[in-house]
Amino acid sequence: MASIVTYDRKPKLTSPAFIECLPGIGNVGKLAGDFFAEALKAKRFAVILSEHFPAQVIPDEDCVVSMASNELWHANVNGRDIIFLRGECQGSTSEGQFQLCREILDATMGYDLSEIITLGGYGTGLMVDDPRVLGAVSNKKFKSQFSKIGVEFSPGEPQAGIVGASGVLLGLGKMYGIPSICLMGETSGYFLDHKSAMAVVRVLMKRFGVDIDLKDLMEKSEHIDALTAKVKEFEDSPQSEDLSYIR
Repeated sequence: MASIVTYDRKPKLTSPAFIECLPGIGNVGKLAGDFFAEALKAKRFAVILSEHFPAQVIPDEDCVVSMASNELWHANVNGRDIIFLRGECQGSTSEGQFQLCREILDATMGYDLSEIITLGGYGTGLMVDDPRVLGAVSNKKFKSQFSKIGVEFSPGEPQAGIVGASGVLLGLGKMYGIPSICLMGETSGYFLDHKSAMAVVRVLMKRFGVDIDLKDLMEKSEHIDALTAKVKEFEDSPQSEDLSYIR
């Protein structure tokens, strides 16, 4: 095995949902998933080490190092169990990404997963005032449940497909017969996009029937609004036309 899974504990779970929230475009998936996990007071129960992660260690505030890793966290909301896949990195190669995602799912299959939700950003390259949450599913029968809570299904988007763990886990979910969806917050992709992440969190709140205080995300989203306004102001200015050749 290319990965090593060590357990802090082994919780007893009943058909949990599985939510992936790793870094990606605009860090939308990570921001949304981490916020949701923390709001639900999730607790870590396993650490995943892999030869497919970057070959580095990361020092903390006390200069104590830890290896690049992913982690499995658990929360329960309204009597329903959720497993979160969290971390600061993804597999560094396409081959490694596939193998790692397969091993992560294999490590959780004993829990009889009820659904897989992967989170990511849909990069448009343009500033977005009101980000949509787009979806892609493993089975079209799964679409109606998410259409009702604000997810938009737009044929051909994203044109380049869904890459990284969000895409691979979605594909493996289809292979394993687990209802799966990727939720993609629309984002320029130029910076950490808390506004897009908040749109994704709103969908998760509806999916799991929970009300969460979004004050922190709202405050950070105001910065995105200010940045968007400045960029649009520059794009509309005569100087932007003069400098168009450097884009």
